[in-house]
Amino acid sequence: MPRLRGDRILLREYRADDLEPMRRWVNDPDIVCHLSDIFLYPHPLQASEQFLEEMLEGGSDSRGFVIADPATEAYIGQVNLDRIDWKNRVGFIGIVIGEKHLLGQGIGTEALKMMVKFAFEELNLNRLELEVYDFNERALRCYLACGFREEGRLRARQFKNGRYVDVIVMGLLRSDWLAANGYWE
Repeated sequence: MPRLRGDRILLREYRADDLEPMRRWVNDPDIVCHLSDIFLYPHPLQASEQFLEEMLEGGSDSRGFVIADPATEAYIGQVNLDRIDWKNRVGFIGIVIGEKHLLGQGIGTEALKMMVKFAFEELNLNRLELEVYDFNERALRCYLACGFREEGRLRARQFKNGRYVDVIVMGLLRSDWLAANGYWE
């Protein structure tokens, strides 16, 4: 995949030295409380190594980028397309900012906008999907700012932080993204 330069970030390839910064957040309860249940239990080193190896070798169904500092290329987080359905041109987006001191600064929004543009313009996908917990207000603001719309709500779907929460299903169509960005199909 190519490298993509934004105003404040670089989307780059995964590298072997990304393991250490990834390991800093995969067991951090302040980060993983917003993520899927694969982080419900302590995330073992072997699982992190396996994920990284799959990203390095291109052996998984995921395609993605490391969100990095443009000056140092240091790992900040990652944004990935998972479960890509090439026939129907649909991808499922996942994003995480792993450096807590950078949360709430718009880095995730910039990275997501860059990934959306890449998915529609370069991969020719027609639809992007994601899921978010109802209590994750920062992520909801990000997704709405990037053009995603709520398409459904799975009521009391997940047990998180001692209570049942809704999972909000969101989607973005290529045609809506093109119209919002002044493009014509």
